[in-house]
Amino acid sequence: MITALVGFAILIGLCFFGFRVGFATMMVGIAGFALQRGPEAALAMAGQQVMEDAMNYNLSVIPLFILMGVFIYRADISRDLFDAAYAGLGRFRGGLALSTVVACAGFSAVCGSSLATAATMTKVAMPPMRRYNYRDSLATGTIASGGTLGIMIPPSVPLVIYGIVAEQDIGQLFIAGILPGILLVALFMGAVAIVVRRDPTAGPAGEPMDPERKRAALRAVWPVIGLFVVVLGGIYSGIFTPTEASGIGAAGAAIIAFARGHLRRLHEWREALVEAAKTTASLFIVIFGALVFAQFINLSGMPYDLLFIIGDMNLSPWALVVAVAIIAVMMGMVFEAIGILLLLVPVFLPSLYQSGVDMIWFGIVVVVVTELGLITPPIGMNVFVVKSVIPDVHLGQIFRGVTPFIFAILTALILVFFIPGIATWLPALMR
Repeated sequence: MITALVGFAILIGLCFFGFRVGFATMMVGIAGFALQRGPEAALAMAGQQVMEDAMNYNLSVIPLFILMGVFIYRADISRDLFDAAYAGLGRFRGGLALSTVVACAGFSAVCGSSLATAATMTKVAMPPMRRYNYRDSLATGTIASGGTLGIMIPPSVPLVIYGIVAEQDIGQLFIAGILPGILLVALFMGAVAIVVRRDPTAGPAGEPMDPERKRAALRAVWPVIGLFVVVLGGIYSGIFTPTEASGIGAAGAAIIAFARGHLRRLHEWREALVEAAKTTASLFIVIFGALVFAQFINLSGMPYDLLFIIGDMNLSPWALVVAVAIIAVMMGMVFEAIGILLLLVPVFLPSLYQSGVDMIWFGIVVVVVTELGLITPPIGMNVFVVKSVIPDVHLGQIFRGVTPFIFAILTALILVFFIPGIATWLPALMR
């Protein structure tokens, strides 16, 4: 176990010095394995692990859902989602911020990436909020926090990763994320309402939308809503598997983009496919590196040492999950969402199984905790994404802006923790 802890310490150090997580985990994993089994065995293990993972059929879900998100982004649907939300909420105090939360949820439903959602909605929602003199802290905090919905509302890449690592049904995980996602949207809107109630100048009401523009926006979002219903409805009803759903989603997104006047030239297809390939490659480097590192951790015996320690401490399943959640929050200050799942879940998997924890429910819990890490100082990946798009806003303002949403996520975590049915009710209907 000491060897594994040293490996974790070296990994965190490398990440602080700017090494990419995928390469850092790969290097530490191979080096740790080499110390215990020799250089040749380490290289053979790494090659075999990468080959096995690359041939994993379940991983094909990831590039297809990424491609679906790229097509939707290319279709420029984010502005219509924002307009459609503004049509119903813009007249209220804080209406633009409320509209941003709803638009983030809608974009997340067809994108699956928190960072992409945050970056896209910053470009869409920040200009009108500044035009209506919204306080920068509320505007940026809403966007950064709304972006976290990308890893909860299905299709979610982190849920796919968790399903593969924990050997859980990806379709059930997608369905399990629906109610917690809706809960988070409601709590985020509640956080906005509280902020503008305490300080009405933070988010003034907007002007009524022109009826023709309202009708155009509502017409434009129906295809995306239909695509979301088809993808999740097909999984829920058992008509097709998550992998088939990802292919259908990508094809449907391409049709929507084409119908809206995009993807009609060869260079547009090339740009979209190259973007999806680059994103997939970056993600797979993290996956392969983390899985090699996980093999080193398993060889060190750390998961089973933890099993004995937890047994000696006589921790209840609830206490174990709380302990894992606390560690995940601390890791969220250093690692991105997928890195947390790939590094944390394999370590505690034997203990969780031994304790009889519902792994579908735990998957939702750990994703909610990971959402918290995306906006928690000192790193907060979504905060830095928003900062990169609007560099004139001070980082401290954005972190102040996300504070109410941190409490909203904590509220969601407590509710899911004490009312497991929020995450398990819909999947139970599928079984």
